[in-house]
Amino acid sequence: MPNRLAGESSLYLRQHRENPVDWHPWGEEAWERARREDRPVLVSIGYSSCHWCHVMERESFEDEATARVMNELLVCIKVDREERP
Repeated sequence: MPNRLAGESSLYLRQHRENPVDWHPWGEEAWERARREDRPVLVSIGYSSCHWCHVMERESFEDEATARVMNELLVCIKVDREERP
């Protein structure tokens, strides 16, 4: 099931739309949720042709157990460094 990145214009963000991590794009909604739920924020910054970004996705963000912990404890924000340098 796609996460909040499914409707983003960035290729990099859309590449993460099927991750089990409940990603937020950069924006006030994510920060408001973090304040409301008193959770720390994890910001992951990358770009579509970054080799190590894809390794991190494969080894961490696609892992159901890792995603479950991230979703329970954090508000996760994914940033395309080409959109927000």
